[in-house]
Amino acid sequence: MTIRKPNIGPSDDPLVDLLSHRPRRLRRLPGLRRLVRETILTPADFIYPLFVVHGTGVERAIESMPGQAHRSIDRLPAVIDAVVAAGVPGVILFGLPAAKDAAGSENFAADGIVQQAIRAIKARAPELIVMTDVCLCEYTDHGHCGILGVDAHGHGPIVLNDATLPVLGRVAVSHAAAGADVVAPSGMMDGMVAAIRGALDEAGHADVAIVSYAAKYASAFYGPFREAADSTPQFGDRRGYQMDPANRREALREMALDADEGADVLMVKPALAYLDVIAAARDAFDLPVAAYNVSGEYAMVKAAAARGWLDERASALETLLSIKRAGADMILTYWALEASAWLAEGRDDVG
Repeated sequence: MTIRKPNIGPSDDPLVDLLSHRPRRLRRLPGLRRLVRETILTPADFIYPLFVVHGTGVERAIESMPGQAHRSIDRLPAVIDAVVAAGVPGVILFGLPAAKDAAGSENFAADGIVQQAIRAIKARAPELIVMTDVCLCEYTDHGHCGILGVDAHGHGPIVLNDATLPVLGRVAVSHAAAGADVVAPSGMMDGMVAAIRGALDEAGHADVAIVSYAAKYASAFYGPFREAADSTPQFGDRRGYQMDPANRREALREMALDADEGADVLMVKPALAYLDVIAAARDAFDLPVAAYNVSGEYAMVKAAAARGWLDERASALETLLSIKRAGADMILTYWALEASAWLAEGRDDVG
């Protein structure tokens, strides 16, 4: 960069004579900052996760995720109205079944809790995008994301990748039949997108989109969610199928495979500790990129704010802004309603 000597007359400070470039000029006033702001965060960027349960009159706070709750179907209208009023375009559903078994049967039952919730939401707000998580962990009695068995040497139990694929297809078709607009497979099974795309198309649901959790890492930041969804594995962990946090190139390979199999959107999860992966995905693919601002990222700010250590509004908006700046087109976040209200205030201190 060539620095031209400014025409400001003689100065006692030779450094001042060289400062024709003053970036602070455009930071001086709120209006100027808004005019040159490179990344704009709006409620249209958000997807709001909801946890649905059986019963009536249930709105039970989730202790590790302040502000979030388990809700029965009859308690959904109020929150759906709030989502629509906030300008948030969609929700993603996680269901807690009445009973669990080895195959996660309620996940693909016509009267399963998620299927009931889809129908109720679409009756209340037909234009709201309803996305569903397609995984088995909340529904299985063992808490893993697939069907269990043994390997070729008789060792196990392990999650059987190929035996899980038709079950995921069955779940996706069940959700689509109930009215879901988007299904989001999150189990990190090889070939899951191809299996689900084939099942949806064969069942006449070619218009239902797939948001693939293409790069889902084995992360410590899922802890509060596992309490909320009652999905903690009963043995072992998920490192055999979720990604190693050390790997970035592998994430791009995973995303390329899912894109080739027919994914409509590629997701990175978690978001905040993986901003480099989001940016790499944005650079490498033309498909939309989603990012999940996960429970641990949310809960740690909530906890610090409750102790007076952080300003929750500023910290949350800065977090969400950083995720979008990294390249995310959509953000799944538990702050969706609060952040929408904060943004509506029109204050300049976004970060």
